[in-house]
Amino acid sequence: MKSPELDIIIPVYNEGRNILATIDSIHSCVRTPCRILICYDNEKDDTLPVLESYPHGRLDIKLIKNRGSGALGAVLSGFEKSDAPAAIMFPADDDYNAPRIDPMMEKFREGCEIVVASRFAMGGCMKGCPPLKSILVRASAFALYHFARVPTRDPSNGLRIFSRRVLDTIQIESTVGFAYSIELLVKAHRLGWRVGEVPALWFERRAGKSRFQVIKWVPQYLKWFAYAFATTYMLRGPHTVALKKLPTKSNQL
Repeated sequence: MKSPELDIIIPVYNEGRNILATIDSIHSCVRTPCRILICYDNEKDDTLPVLESYPHGRLDIKLIKNRGSGALGAVLSGFEKSDAPAAIMFPADDDYNAPRIDPMMEKFREGCEIVVASRFAMGGCMKGCPPLKSILVRASAFALYHFARVPTRDPSNGLRIFSRRVLDTIQIESTVGFAYSIELLVKAHRLGWRVGEVPALWFERRAGKSRFQVIKWVPQYLKWFAYAFATTYMLRGPHTVALKKLPTKSNQL
């Protein structure tokens, strides 16, 4: 098997009803050499016995115990174990966006440090979203793209590719949910690194419970929205970004 060019990180929490369809879609649609990292909270997760039935050797699948708990802990655990040139966080119930992975990798190979799967680019869609979440997502996306000039129409979608440079260099400060995804985007933008996007689909999940918590996560989302506006109108450059490789006071936000 070829060395993976991409690590596909899938956080799971009782996704037994969804995971096989998602993995099968990756197997059928993705030609980029890849490895799947399944990040789980505990041994009682109903995803694990379902994965045991998956044919061995069909895909390179590795199970990773969450270093903490919750969505953020699972993603960070995946990032820690990832060593491919690029990594993507892929939802466990997404059995329809696998065809977007290869086009996203093409953007990565062209020099983009982050590639966003955009629901609001031409050819994308967002259907079945709860009203409050839909209003927040669409309004924030419009403001960040048109006024803060973040170079993607969908800054809050967690489905995106991060380069090894992003993961090894930028310090993640977010402590809840998927705020890290916006954080890495706006910090890369402040550094002047290239960001690309491809259209993507989004449908409300059919089975299982989403761990998206709008009210709890809003404060940190707002922090990074403000950061994006500051990047455009006041601050820009590496001296204003917390970097892993340069942990001095001058590199703090």
